[in-house]
Amino acid sequence: MIDLRLLREDPDRVRASQRARGEDVALVDSLLSADERRRSSGVRFDELRAEQKALGKLIPKASGDEKAELLKKAGQLAADVKAADADRDGAATETQELLLRLGNLVHPDVPVGGEEDFVTLETHGTIRDFAAEGFEPKDHLALGQILGAIDVERGAKVSGSRFYFLTGVGALLELALVNAAMAQATAAGFTPMLTPALVRPQSMAGTGFLGQAAQDVYHLADDDLYLVGTSEVPLAAYHMDEILDAEKLPLRYAGFSPCFRREAGSHGKDTRGIFRVHQFDKVEMFSYVAPEDSQAEHQRLLEWEKQWLTSLELPYRVIDVASADLGASASRKFDCEAWIPTQGKYRELTSTSDCTEFQSRRLSIRVREGKQVRPLATLNGTLCAVPRTIVAILENHQQADGSVRVPEVLRPYLGGREVLEPVAK
Repeated sequence: MIDLRLLREDPDRVRASQRARGEDVALVDSLLSADERRRSSGVRFDELRAEQKALGKLIPKASGDEKAELLKKAGQLAADVKAADADRDGAATETQELLLRLGNLVHPDVPVGGEEDFVTLETHGTIRDFAAEGFEPKDHLALGQILGAIDVERGAKVSGSRFYFLTGVGALLELALVNAAMAQATAAGFTPMLTPALVRPQSMAGTGFLGQAAQDVYHLADDDLYLVGTSEVPLAAYHMDEILDAEKLPLRYAGFSPCFRREAGSHGKDTRGIFRVHQFDKVEMFSYVAPEDSQAEHQRLLEWEKQWLTSLELPYRVIDVASADLGASASRKFDCEAWIPTQGKYRELTSTSDCTEFQSRRLSIRVREGKQVRPLATLNGTLCAVPRTIVAILENHQQADGSVRVPEVLRPYLGGREVLEPVAK
């Protein structure tokens, strides 16, 4: 959540952020009103309680009619205190509920607009000219079947649409990607983490995934637990309700977990293959830093993502995501999109978001610097979302006979294989 003091001091900035997100601007005024009621009712309660305590000291000293009058007044004060307490609690609850509906403040450099209004920051690698090479590229599913690597038919039989099996070299390719990604992350100083796939409501809400993203979240009602869509959630909640020492920052974690997404709003999109699925594995980077260091850390996370995609020898571009396409927690987000030959366009493989103090305020994570205790900043960055990365590798490194060249960085994790060969039928 945002800082209420900032809202009071500069409400126009918050209104502009809501407008840029395409969210309800009137929410700002409702929140200001609720906050004013919360503060005024709190003052009223404190005044009445002070009066009640003062009266309580007079009653034992009084007698006769004076005492009777004081007791009558005490009864009325008790009722007034109870009513003021209820008003204060009601206004505080309303303020908190409205505050949780407000998205993070959009960074001033973020391009304003919808999904297609991003700004391309840089482009890397060379897109292959398959026509010049003399063959038409196959899509990842056709290649996956030739290699004995992907089985979506049995995935659908067992679990339904958007599920799949990785088989043979497909399974080995996932393990190679995860191990290579973790090797890069640990070399960069990240602590490897295997995280829970089920979290409590406060963990999911604290990271901002029960607002606009709630439709894509799986909920186990009998247990009141949520399946995570990213290990960002347990990594953000890892230090929930803690005060961290400033000397320990930055804290950087690399989490590996299964991820579950309902993809409720993606009907008819990417239905072929494994690009958009309900369950997948991912290596996620997560950082805790001082708020003044968050923009520099954001650039570092982006550089680690670029290092990864470059090591996989994939052509890609980096985009600055537009304001209305940001998640509720993100102040700014960069996506790295790899070229997918059979789609003829770039598609998101990784993203990194600067969430500033938004998540730490909701999760009550603070940093101690001397005598000062304050919220810190959290950031996240995908290192390897496995299925999409397999899609990009198969399509970009395919050869005319249906085999696929293995990027050098993955070969040590694939027993030295240089090529994935078609399986004999």
